[in-house]
Formats: sequence, structure tokens, C-alpha cells
Amino acid sequence: MAFSDARVVIYSPGRDASTAESLATLIEGMARLAWPAIIVRDPAAALDLVRNSAVQAVMIDARSDLDAAISAAMALRTHLRPRATPIVGLGAAAAGAGALEAFDLALSGDLHPAQAALRLEMLARSAVAEEELTLRSETFVDRLRAPLKAAASKEPLQILTIGEPSPRFLQLDYELRALGAETTGAFTAYTAFDYLHEQSFDAVVLWSGDTHAEALSIAGGMRRNTRLFHIPTILTLKPEAAVARADAFHRGLSDIINPGTGDQETAARIIALARRYRYESAVRSALDMSRYAGLMESATGLFTRDLFAAHLARLAQAATARRRPLSVAVMRISDRPEAIRARSNGWLDQATPQIGSMIGRLVRMEDTAARLASDVFALALPAATHAACRVAAERVAAVIACTAFDAGEEQPAFTVDFDIGVAQLEPGESAAQTLERAARSVLSRAVS
Repeated sequence: MAFSDARVVIYSPGRDASTAESLATLIEGMARLAWPAIIVRDPAAALDLVRNSAVQAVMIDARSDLDAAISAAMALRTHLRPRATPIVGLGAAAAGAGALEAFDLALSGDLHPAQAALRLEMLARSAVAEEELTLRSETFVDRLRAPLKAAASKEPLQILTIGEPSPRFLQLDYELRALGAETTGAFTAYTAFDYLHEQSFDAVVLWSGDTHAEALSIAGGMRRNTRLFHIPTILTLKPEAAVARADAFHRGLSDIINPGTGDQETAARIIALARRYRYESAVRSALDMSRYAGLMESATGLFTRDLFAAHLARLAQAATARRRPLSVAVMRISDRPEAIRARSNGWLDQATPQIGSMIGRLVRMEDTAARLASDVFALALPAATHAACRVAAERVAAVIACTAFDAGEEQPAFTVDFDIGVAQLEPGESAAQTLERAARSVLSRAVS
């Protein structure tokens, strides 16, 4: 595999055979899950890759030499900007919570490929959101607004533990509290979901019983709830217990703690996931609050045309500097007969604010949605290819197409479709040119 194909750089200064074998297995599994990785053992090679390729994450093997791993993380971080590239410490939690500060996330040294892929997906998306928060703040400051900041709560981390108490349960509770976290115990799934709906938690620890069915059911239930979806869930295994790890991770688990894992490492891994979740929540909250900065269109909550143009230009410059793709979609309400009738009677104009609000809520928090004209909307998707942008725009259009809008008394409700044009920023192209190409594509589709 060429360096340019790698999405992840794994820096491992260790040379022992067991470490090399475990990393080879990890890399092979990650490649099957669309996360190709390349291992380097020389710090200069790692720096070269970070500077000259568009890797999305860096993993540092901290199992053999923690101090060297922390030094490598500090050296690499100075070269990552302006990309918000996450740095993961493999095995760093084994040294306890004191080693967590150097990394964006500390994971097990015995990392399963499915766990790696899911965690990297979350970290990569969080990195794009973090970059967008910085850019959006700059756009707002240019218009004399206060900068946007991800202000994570300073309150103690809240950990929900689910399952019957045991001596290990009490010891882990002690370790978590020693690290400044507060724990809440729930003995049944029913009690657990009552807590989850009434309080906010930064992580959930599941104690496995004789079978894992209930624990996996709880994790799956959380993943089916949009409010609980991102909360990390950790399964602690009983002695002599086994679980199909790939299936368990795909069903919603964030980490699995083996029976032989020490309590301090277990607590450190839980705290690492909880801290990361709280930070990512703060970024998402800050992006959501930007809707109320007084610059958005009041009727829809979307970027106005002028604000979008200014921000899109900044997005294009950042995409080039960060070696990330940027794609734009233009969505125009189609001239179908029922839409034409609704427009002539004024009902479409009344429905447009609701349509615009729906568009804003159906895209990722890090995406920028705008209203360019009465029936024309635009999306700017950072770190998204042409194909991904089209899928996103068509998904938004499909949801809105299922919504019936009022057409007055004694008239059937009407629905709307969209003509969609998509363009990806090309080398040497300005943001305005990319938007123009997307708009031309809309017109060509409308004519055809």
C-alpha cells in the first residue's frame, strides 16, 4: 500500500515479535473495514507522513515505552495543524489516568479492528466538527459577533453502572471516584433507562451476567435512541466469559474489558471515553448554538445568502490547507404541477420556512445549510466527496418528500421534490466557482 492511501498512521517504536504480530492483525482487519493503516517505526517517517499526506488519525503504540509515546504525541501534534487530527494512544490507559492527557483517546493495546474502525469514525467526524467550529467562529467574529467556543462542563464526569454489585464492582466504583467521577448504580435495565432518560451521563458501564444478552440489548437500545446514541458503553466481562467482539462492537459497544484487566486501567479507559464524549458534546452544542447567534435567517434558522458566501469561501481555503475534500449541493424545489399550484396560491411560500428548518436539522451539525432564494437551498459539506454529498442531499430530499404541507381548506395537502446539483471543490477552484457548477447542474436537471 502506498503512503498516500493510508487513512491512519500507526507509530510503533517497539520491535518485539508479539507487538509486531498484534499490529499486523490490527492493520489487516482495519483495511477490511475501509480504514487502511500503515505502520512506521521511525519518528521522522511519521512526521513526514503527517506533513505530506491527508491521514485522518494517528495511533501511537504506548505499550513498550510510554514516555517515548507521549513525546511522540507532543512532537506530532505541533505538525498536525491546521488539521484537527486525533491522536490515539494504544495501551496508554494501562499506565493509569495520568497518561491520558497526551492523547485524544486512550484505547486498549489489544485493540480489535471493529472497535478501532468505529472509534476512528467517531474521532474523524469529531475532528471535522472541531474544525468547522473554528471556521464558523471566524466567520461570526468578522461580523462582530462573539467567538464560538466548545465549553465542556467542569462538573464531575457522570458514570452509570448497570448490573448486580460484586466485589469488582465496588473496587471499580472506588477507582472511578478516585479519578473525580461520580457513579450511579442501576441493577436492572428498566432502572437504567429511567436514569438515562432523567439524567445526563458521560459513559455507561455494563456488568455482564451469565450471558451477555441483556448487556448487548441495553447497548443496542441506546444506539436506537438519538439522544443516547453517542454515549460510550463499556462491557466488563466475567472470568471465563467470551463474546463475539466484532458483533458486539457493531451492536453499540465502545469498549470491552477483559477479566484480567486491572481496575486502574479499567477506570482509565472508562474515563478516557467519558472525557472524549463530553468534549465532543460541547463541540456539537456550540455548533448548535450558532443557529441563535443573530446572523441566521429568522424564518428558517439557516445561513443567509451573504453569510453563506463568506463562510463558503473560508471553507474552501481551509479545505485546501487541510487537504480535505469539500462538496456543495444546491437544492431547488422542483416545478411539479402541485408545487406550481401551491406557489400560485401562496401555500408554498408559507411552507418554505418549515422546509428550510427541516433541511437544517437533517444535515450533520458540522455541515452548513443556507437559503439562497425563496425556493433554493444550499449545503456545504466539509470532508465530504461528491458522492457522499449527493447521498446526503438526496437523503434530505427524500425525508422532506414524505412530508405533506397544508394547501388550505378543501384542498389536498401537497408535497415537494427537489432538483439537486452537486459539485466538489477542485484544485485551483474558488468557492464561488464550485457553487456555480452545482447551480448549473440543478438547472440542467430541471430542464431535462
